[in-house]
Amino acid sequence: MTTTEGTSRTGSEDAAGSLARITLFKTLSAEQVQRLDQACVWKTANPGDQILSRDQQSSDVFFIVKGRVRIVNYSSSGREVAYASAEAGQFFGELSAIDGNPRTANVVALDECKLALMPAPVFRDIVKTHSEVAITVMEKLAAIIRASDDRIMDLATLSAYQRVYLELLKLRKPDPVRPSSWLIYPLPTQAQIAASASTTRETVARVLSQLQSEGVTERKSKTLYIRKLETLERLAERTGAQLPEKVQK
Repeated sequence: MTTTEGTSRTGSEDAAGSLARITLFKTLSAEQVQRLDQACVWKTANPGDQILSRDQQSSDVFFIVKGRVRIVNYSSSGREVAYASAEAGQFFGELSAIDGNPRTANVVALDECKLALMPAPVFRDIVKTHSEVAITVMEKLAAIIRASDDRIMDLATLSAYQRVYLELLKLRKPDPVRPSSWLIYPLPTQAQIAASASTTRETVARVLSQLQSEGVTERKSKTLYIRKLETLERLAERTGAQLPEKVQK
């Protein structure tokens, strides 16, 4: 992976007003946003670029004006553990800006990204002087804590197979063609599903193969159709679930 170092442009000559697209600043005036634009350093990142590294000593807050990023960590064996993803309009890196400690995760660009890097003192000042901004930051931190609590509970109480079933259920969307049907598009790679479910790619491959062989799902190119949603939901709820030799019809 390459880093985004060397692609920075200070000031707002090519990005004036871009922070107006950031949800956090929706209550600020155009003049206030313009001042923030001028206080930021602007960077671009290509797909696969590593934007932040765990334990890195930096404290800027990153605002995504364009593109998407993935927030991940790696186990001692090198297995990826996915925390979350973020897209245009969102931000990341606020923890280090708040407490001054090193970064807690790696951040990798999924698409071509345009990013505004706000120095920690500027971010802290905005939080202190604008209550709406402060509340939005607190709401994000509360959401992170709740998601972490859920993940800890899942790891403590669910099998690896259940976690894969649950991940598939989270990814599903209504099929626009067939009423009361569901699909996943684009289907993430097995490695990406494994990272989100805190398991191995081999486990994901076994689950997908079994679900398809039993008619619970059907794979067509980059789309996974869920043909038996209730069956998948039962598998996800089953205590101590393992891959069944035959899924109940």
